[in-house]
Amino acid sequence: MVLALPKGRILKALRPVLARTGLNLPEDCISESSRHLRFKTSDPGLDIVRVRSFDVATFVAYGGAALGVCGSDVLSEFDYPDICAPLDLGIGGCRLAVARLESRDPEELASLSRLRVATKYPATARRFYAARSINAEILHLHGAMELAPVLNMADVIVDLVDTGATLRANGLVEMEDIAPISSRLVVNRVAMKTHPEAVRDLINRFREALQGGL
Repeated sequence: MVLALPKGRILKALRPVLARTGLNLPEDCISESSRHLRFKTSDPGLDIVRVRSFDVATFVAYGGAALGVCGSDVLSEFDYPDICAPLDLGIGGCRLAVARLESRDPEELASLSRLRVATKYPATARRFYAARSINAEILHLHGAMELAPVLNMADVIVDLVDTGATLRANGLVEMEDIAPISSRLVVNRVAMKTHPEAVRDLINRFREALQGGL
């Protein structure tokens, strides 16, 4: 089987959890010093693939991996019916939020006939504003969201916020939280049927590893 893990800070935060499951990873996988994308683990029946955090759900949904770890923001954005998320891993905690320029009057924003929103979460943003009957034009960006209001490209942004330091550094403030975000263990539904024992065993190992870290 294959387990898809996200590059970057979440992978580093996962390291103690993975160690408690007994899945010892090569150092070059954790440090990302290698150009390889697939790695052996201490479990001969399981390999790791290291991919972009936004791609983990897609790898699992389309069968490239039986399981994966991705943020609830990604699950909400893509809403793949072919995957389920049996475990909240309790890491990577942050929030999806709306932010505006600190100098922008919130009442003026509320009076706009069309709100322009910059985000890398277009589906989530559309649902959020549609539920509030707000006419929103979505500007899909892949990064540097904070620049959009500064350069008059957008009225607000929808993005992940942790400490808020990046917002403050660029003259933005939070307006409203959309959802709390954390990393989840996700599973391909077909894999649950074709490899039930192996999948169930790995889910249980993650569950026990989380309990052991409390």
